Amino acid sequence: MAVTAQMVKELRGKTGAGMMDCKKALTENDGDMDKAVDWLREKGIAKAAKKADRIAAEGLTHIETNGNDAVIVEVNSETDFVAKNDAFKNLIKEIAQHLLQNKPSTVEEAVKQTMVGEDIPVEEYINNAIAKIGEKISLRRFTILTKEDGDAFGAYLHMGGRIGVLSVIGGSNDEDLAKDIAMHVAAVNPRYVNRDKVSEEEVAREREVLTQQALNEGKPEKIVEKMVEGRLNKFFEEICLVDQGFVKDPDQKVGKYVNSKGGTVKGFIRYEVGEGMEKREENFAEEVMSQVKK
Repeated sequence: MAVTAQMVKELRGKTGAGMMDCKKALTENDGDMDKAVDWLREKGIAKAAKKADRIAAEGLTHIETNGNDAVIVEVNSETDFVAKNDAFKNLIKEIAQHLLQNKPSTVEEAVKQTMVGEDIPVEEYINNAIAKIGEKISLRRFTILTKEDGDAFGAYLHMGGRIGVLSVIGGSNDEDLAKDIAMHVAAVNPRYVNRDKVSEEEVAREREVLTQQALNEGKPEKIVEKMVEGRLNKFFEEICLVDQGFVKDPDQKVGKYVNSKGGTVKGFIRYEVGEGMEKREENFAEEVMSQVKK
């Protein structure tokens, strides 16, 4: 498979490795992106297989709760300026309230529903807002969570909604505790609640990479297995919420901290505006010059 400049750029964004190293990794692995990431890590060139998704689209996240139900939603705009506009903030709040009341399963279903308090579909309601605000606006995603009586929701919006986290703490109605955990998730960005949520496939892949990494470092085979298990524990601490050091008390794990308060972490949803979306690359100087020349 031919290695393109775009592929090299993507791999470089994911690993932080140099262009030539990325090209070699892709060439050695016949253009397979995941294998190329592993290859770079095994050679010690890339520190971690973290996807450096470019934060592209603007907009806000928002959270609404009502009794045992809560929704977190992301609505995108073209510019940060519009995202700070009161009309845009009101729109995302209205959309969240609609979602919480009607509980659609998908975005496609949601935009076809009749907007709460209106006689038009959500899609048309958003289009009317576009006409007034002057920018493309889109409902990107949402998640509705339901808790049990005696559980607590934790809602936290960072930077006015650039990052939104909704957490659920079981066995405790301590909303302050739930919000503390939501703040931790916003700051540290875990991928899973606990180790049980990590797939066997992902664990096996990580173990294979760590094993090859240790062998490439020249470690004796007889101690490689023990080293790998130690590094695997470190891997879990990086990606699993309950295994992470609590941001307010790094010497204490999140799971143990919540347990000490009589609760358990049931789940969380974390949205960061624009994550995983490509941003339009614009050269402002060129844009101005093109307008001058007209």
